[in-house]
Amino acid sequence: MEGSYIEDKIFEKVDLTGNHLKQGEYENCTFNGCDLTGADLSGIIFIECIFTGCNLSLAKLNTTTFRDVHFIHCKMLGLNFEQCSGFGLAFSFEECILNHSSFYQTKIKKTKFTNTQLHEVDFTDCDLGLAVFDNCDLLNAKFENTILEKTDFRTSYNYIIDPEINKIKKAKFSLPAVTGLLNKYDIEIK
Repeated sequence: MEGSYIEDKIFEKVDLTGNHLKQGEYENCTFNGCDLTGADLSGIIFIECIFTGCNLSLAKLNTTTFRDVHFIHCKMLGLNFEQCSGFGLAFSFEECILNHSSFYQTKIKKTKFTNTQLHEVDFTDCDLGLAVFDNCDLLNAKFENTILEKTDFRTSYNYIIDPEINKIKKAKFSLPAVTGLLNKYDIEIK
């Protein structure tokens, strides 16, 4: 592998807007308040890293590896997670804005989304089995041929999920948001 091995390093307020992060493997590193808007993160490996208060909007993720990576208070608009390396892909999102991002055909079982805004996010052909959406806003998120078995939506809202074209066996929902499962029928519920 080309690049460096960087371990246990803290990156504070690094501005890489539209530039490259140094190629390599970052393990147990912390990124605080960094601006990675439009940065090229292609081929970089992140293992057990934490991004807090960072802007990763429109970053390039071609073969980027995320293994046990936590994103907290991050702005992550328009990211194409399907371009990431699928091997060991695992992350969590807490109080993030992921609008207009795509998880098309990713296998991200058990992913936890907490207090996260997911407007117009594409989950088509995604495996979200056992995932948790805790108090998330899923306005216009796209679920099509998505595996949602045992997925927890109980505290989330604004989702529209068609049970006929998604696998939702044992998924968890609560009132009143569960009406999003009936949206396609154009019925009135009182």
